[in-house]
Amino acid sequence: MKKLALLLTLIASFTAYAQGDAEAGKAKSTTCAACHGADGNSLIPANPVLAGQHEKYLFKQLKEFKLGMTSGGEQGRYNPVMAGMVAALSEQDMADLAAYYATQTAKPGVTPESTVELGEQLYLAGDSERGIAACIACHGPRGNGTSLSGFPKISGQHADYVKAQLMAFRDGTRNNDLNGMMGIVSTKLSDKEIDAISKYVGGLH
Repeated sequence: MKKLALLLTLIASFTAYAQGDAEAGKAKSTTCAACHGADGNSLIPANPVLAGQHEKYLFKQLKEFKLGMTSGGEQGRYNPVMAGMVAALSEQDMADLAAYYATQTAKPGVTPESTVELGEQLYLAGDSERGIAACIACHGPRGNGTSLSGFPKISGQHADYVKAQLMAFRDGTRNNDLNGMMGIVSTKLSDKEIDAISKYVGGLH
């Protein structure tokens, strides 16, 4: 019963959003291009690739960046750069941008050979003795996540960005994950393990 209630909650939270218009989003994306690339394929390792990301996930993050801005970081997700970018956006603007980037094609990334063994082990199997869940359980065998449940696509993502987010989840500076799942997992990971996972997911495609 608890699992059913959780599933219904997740579905509800990711189905109530404005209908996005990809063409309108393209026109509105010009100010985003400097950091994320014209088509969402960021060339800056610290900035995430948005191309091909789930529309509902992108919409949720934009809303939470705005909430983080309006609450002074007390709620949502706070980032000083994104705070300025979302300040003037309406929910329709956010939905349009999310729709646009979701329709773009992400360029495949690579996994350094030196991180395959440890990264693959943690991604596919986790570590049951330490209570570390396998990444594949939520993000899938190819790192594509699932739109309905709200788990993002992480394949092809910049290692620097993934690492920064895992570190933020671990130290509590980012806590907008579903049911605190990423916070729970990341607190059990060492710096070496975070580095390995961050680099490993880049080559999943």
